[in-house]
Amino acid sequence: MQYQRVLADEAAMVAFGSDLAKASKGQGVVFLQGDLGMGKTTLCRGVLQAFGHTGAVKSPTYTLVEPYELAENMVYHFDLYRLADPEELEYLGIRDYFDNQALCLIEWPDKGAGILPKPDLTLSITVEGQGRRIEWQPETQFGQQLADKLLEQTT
Repeated sequence: MQYQRVLADEAAMVAFGSDLAKASKGQGVVFLQGDLGMGKTTLCRGVLQAFGHTGAVKSPTYTLVEPYELAENMVYHFDLYRLADPEELEYLGIRDYFDNQALCLIEWPDKGAGILPKPDLTLSITVEGQGRRIEWQPETQFGQQLADKLLEQTT
């Protein structure tokens, strides 16, 4: 089953990110798909703010990953847009990031195909009028729990 919601503006995207944070409780692997400017990093900002982060949130386009060690959670924000070859992820020690004690948010996951683990949840963001349509698809049992919680929180 695929779920969806239309988000009117940037504030709604941040709020959806907050809902995702609450649903995940700081765990899981979430793929974020969408063209440039769709709001993937804005959604990540909402997640991080929900966990208490007060600083800036920028897309880690050049560093590939930005770790956020928060009070009770570890969140890794990946942006693989500039990745030339998925094998480059092995040099980062990519597998060390994916444990059950962290939330991994991955922008441009297609660039890491074959190396990245299966996501719990895939979010796709597209233009909808003046806002954005966000669709979420569970990929694991935990992802199904996340999807259901998001549906409850956003209706």
